[in-house]
Amino acid sequence: MQRSVGHGAIAVKAGHDGRTRLAGLHQKANAKIRVPRQHAPRLEAVLINTAGGLTGGDRLDWRLEAGRDTHLVVATQACERIYRSTGGAARQTTRIDVADGARLDWLPQETILFDRSALDRTLEIELAETARFIGLETIVLGRQAMGETVAETELRDRWRIRRAGELVHADDLRIEGDVADLSAAALLGGCTAFATIVACAPHDEDRWRALAGAVRAALAPFHEGVDAGVSAFAGKGIVRLKARSSHLLRPAIIAALSALRDRIALPAVWRS
Repeated sequence: MQRSVGHGAIAVKAGHDGRTRLAGLHQKANAKIRVPRQHAPRLEAVLINTAGGLTGGDRLDWRLEAGRDTHLVVATQACERIYRSTGGAARQTTRIDVADGARLDWLPQETILFDRSALDRTLEIELAETARFIGLETIVLGRQAMGETVAETELRDRWRIRRAGELVHADDLRIEGDVADLSAAALLGGCTAFATIVACAPHDEDRWRALAGAVRAALAPFHEGVDAGVSAFAGKGIVRLKARSSHLLRPAIIAALSALRDRIALPAVWRS
């Protein structure tokens, strides 16, 4: 059967006026990148999978580069859908490079896993010594509003973050087979949506403790229906959230991101 194989890349540089400017853009097949007109010093890019989703055998690769003293914000146009596989896993790889003095915010919208789907996803981030990064990934098990349930799925999700070549964060998630096996309280506990946010910056420990406190305060109104944990150590902050539906989870994610991003507005695709 025909499979989609898409590749998209974007690079930015600092302009003479201090604004972040486009330095390079490449797109192939179903991987498209759009840069809306904007008036902020940062540059926002929107990734689009024109295939409408992924299934077994599909491949989608993204490459993002933030040059020295730039700020690049990357989001997806819509939720990514991972459909039932008839053989093999869909593969998505994202490679991010952030130079000294630069910042990159990786803010894709939710990934929806359908019943009997299979996804193998890798996120590789290389940070320079003074680079900053905020990354989000969200998984939703079926669309509750459509009456969908997920009995079986396969997910392999791998994060690797390095600063100046040294590994500073490694995270591996693997789900195989019966989703009911995740019902224990220490796992999903009946939740169908969960997210991870990782922030890396060369702050001192006092600054990280203050950020962790700000995130906890931002999440306090969501204590009903959303479970969250916040930690800060070794130059990074980690937020993990889970909820019984994506409808409950999304506002909590937005609140946590607002606290971590100094209340910078999310890209327009998040607000539409």
